[in-house]
Amino acid sequence: MRLRRLFAVGLTVVTAASLTGTSASASPSTATKSAPSLGANVTIFDPSTPIAEIQAKLDAAHAQQVDNEMGTQRYAFLFKPGTYGTDEHPLQIKVGYYTEVSGLGASPSDVVINGKVEVYNRCLADGGTSNCLALVNFWRTLSNLSIKVNGAGQDGCRAGANFWAVSQAVSMRRLQVDGGFTLMDYCTAGPQYASGGFIADSKFGNVTNGSQQQWLTRNSSVGQWSNAVWNQVFAGVEGAPDDATFPNPPYTTLEKNPLSREKPYLFVDAKGKYNVRVPSAHRNTSGTSWAADLTEGRTIPLSDFFVAKPSDPEWLINAQLLLGKNLLLTPGVYNVDQTIQVRRPNQVVLGIGHATLTAVNGATPLKVADVPGVIVAGVTIDAGTKESKTLLQVGDKHGLKISSPSNPTTLSDVYFRVGGPHIGKTDTALEVNSDNVLIDHTWVWRADHGVEGFSGDTERWNTNTGRYGAIINGDNVVATGLFVEHFQKYNTVWNGEKGTTVLYQNELPYDPPTQADWMNGKVEGYAGYKVGDKVRNHTLYGGGVYVFNQNNPSIHTENGFEVPNRPGVKLHHIMTVNLAAGTIDHVVNGVGEAADTTKIGVPVYINEYPAP
Repeated sequence: MRLRRLFAVGLTVVTAASLTGTSASASPSTATKSAPSLGANVTIFDPSTPIAEIQAKLDAAHAQQVDNEMGTQRYAFLFKPGTYGTDEHPLQIKVGYYTEVSGLGASPSDVVINGKVEVYNRCLADGGTSNCLALVNFWRTLSNLSIKVNGAGQDGCRAGANFWAVSQAVSMRRLQVDGGFTLMDYCTAGPQYASGGFIADSKFGNVTNGSQQQWLTRNSSVGQWSNAVWNQVFAGVEGAPDDATFPNPPYTTLEKNPLSREKPYLFVDAKGKYNVRVPSAHRNTSGTSWAADLTEGRTIPLSDFFVAKPSDPEWLINAQLLLGKNLLLTPGVYNVDQTIQVRRPNQVVLGIGHATLTAVNGATPLKVADVPGVIVAGVTIDAGTKESKTLLQVGDKHGLKISSPSNPTTLSDVYFRVGGPHIGKTDTALEVNSDNVLIDHTWVWRADHGVEGFSGDTERWNTNTGRYGAIINGDNVVATGLFVEHFQKYNTVWNGEKGTTVLYQNELPYDPPTQADWMNGKVEGYAGYKVGDKVRNHTLYGGGVYVFNQNNPSIHTENGFEVPNRPGVKLHHIMTVNLAAGTIDHVVNGVGEAADTTKIGVPVYINEYPAP
């Protein structure tokens, strides 16, 4: 993300034997009663466990994961219904990379953390005392619990709020927060930048946005939201700020969210049995799904899932799916050289602890058939060293396209990486061919930094290859929270009719060596968001395209957005911005001033395109 050339991050390797096991309880027979086998990297806490024991285990996990940006360790910490921490001895959780913290209640109020669940800036210079920011605080999950914010024992600056300083591939869902909440860490040295995240189905009091450059909040409730930087979007949020004076401040507010389906979640019922609640889809809604009662949907017993571990072969996973089982991917890295095929309507693929599918020998790790109601959630998909045609394919280009507007196939918190921990190669990361699909929060990332061993960005351009981030060919596709970055041609191509995007965030690639390497025929560069020339109806609410041509600051990109000039194609509240190098000549279709180095960090906004 923003100016990440400054942040060469090494791996911190910490041995923490205490991170294995399925329960941290002092009485394992009690805590693990009815507990499923979810693998060595899932810990299930019971409220009878001494708070000091829980705190020690979580602290050990954070010590291992706080700097482990490109590591392979994955963890989930799950809390059975109850209260954890007291007013005098709060539970103060810090969340590192590839870590999920979730409650196991049917409602968020069933699990209460009296304390905090936090992410701080990382200080990356001078021995960890300066250059403090959150721009690379990726890949972590917080869901399905309540936080009674309690800073007892912390210093004066940190005591007053719950800090959640993050950027892409981080989600907060099904939360109830009693107390102040801040999306930036203002207690460290500067510059304190943060760059993007996602809240859904949650209830907050006062939220400080601070330095967050872009953010999507949907189907939630807030008491007050303060501050904005470039691009803040609210859809179906009770208490959301008004956007009448856009871009001062740069809020985009939709009274209703056009399409939502909440992410499936694990919970323990009154008999102690484990289930997965699968919420139903809704149109034009606001507020949380659980305010009045249990979230509408269906309950699937965990026994109807094949609980996979990274050592399981793909043939076994595919056989279980073919037999009608749903799939739960436990934490870890799965090396996939034979595509995992989801063929049946309404099947659920749920990852916990940032389960990661890595392509091997050019395979497409995951394919979803042209059927309605499939849900893929909580899964990260990595490109491998041999080029894959796609990393996730939803439907066939020439398939039957059997779909349902009331039961859309849904991708929730599905993340993509091309490079980072190793060289990655793909033609297209995400290809959606089916109609009636909901993309609910994704980060599609061609890595701008990592541990691949490149000697420079020119080598990355030629070796770490990804041409297209997302290609949407299906009709009636909705994306709520579409983050796509650094691909070598179009980052997003939307060819389907009647598509809708609610918040789009893009960075153009940092690393084209020359202008000749960044040409679209005779056109200088590729727009960050392209709507197909034949499309007649398309809507975007809140979009941003950023430029930082680090490798060659003289490079130009003609337009941030490129769309057909038709009445049915409408862009609301879009912008481009220069991060320090290169130029975007226009915002959209030759309209708008240049985002060049005379206005670094100052967005160029277009309120409506075409102009009313």
